[in-house]
Amino acid sequence: MNVTTEQDARRIRRINLPLPIRVEHSVAKGNSLNEITRLIDVSAFGAGFNLQHPIKRGRLLQMTIPLSRQLRNYDYLEPQYKVWGIVRHCIPIRKDKDEKYAIGTAFIGKVPPKSYGENPAKLYEISHREETNFWHVVEAPAVPDESNLPKADRRHTRHQIPMGITLELLDDNGSSVAKESTVTENISLGGASVFTGLNADVGAFIRLTSEQYKVIITAIVRNKRNGKDGLPRLHIEFFDRYFPLEGIE
Repeated sequence: MNVTTEQDARRIRRINLPLPIRVEHSVAKGNSLNEITRLIDVSAFGAGFNLQHPIKRGRLLQMTIPLSRQLRNYDYLEPQYKVWGIVRHCIPIRKDKDEKYAIGTAFIGKVPPKSYGENPAKLYEISHREETNFWHVVEAPAVPDESNLPKADRRHTRHQIPMGITLELLDDNGSSVAKESTVTENISLGGASVFTGLNADVGAFIRLTSEQYKVIITAIVRNKRNGKDGLPRLHIEFFDRYFPLEGIE
């Protein structure tokens, strides 16, 4: 029988503690984003905070926090606590014209899984909590069962909509090197499949513009394929904002 002590309860309970936090996550191998923000709440097992950019549920990230010793599981004497976590939810928050994303994470330990180094875009899910007080993660299946999850925490629904868009292939400096007008095969809050003749490799950056929705989004190519109709498609993931699908969903 497991007995939760008062000390354990304090470590589990989320505390409102607006400490500064640095969040780093990879959008592709060798390419990462950093953002400094403040904690909303934290415990020994996870943290919540807001970011300017969305991060997909199941993605891994590293957090650096000047956390108190009582809430750490290692590096008790270091000024900064560096811990890896898994994104449990990412919910858009709109206030006036400003849009942020409420991120909830669960701590998984001092280092990420080996498979993360091979492909930092890989998605994971929690399997159980270890004796070290960290959450153990495994690679997520391609089509997970999310029927028991709240709607906000599920993967985004793809809408089969041929939406007119402009695509631009970007170089390492963010400049446009190729451009075309095309349509989407399907689209969701976090990504799309688009018909395109652009010569874009997996990992390349794309700028998507929709005149209809008055939006410009930067995306990364996650996959490329030819459909049964012989037409080439790119599967892209939005990483600087979600697509505004309020009029569709």
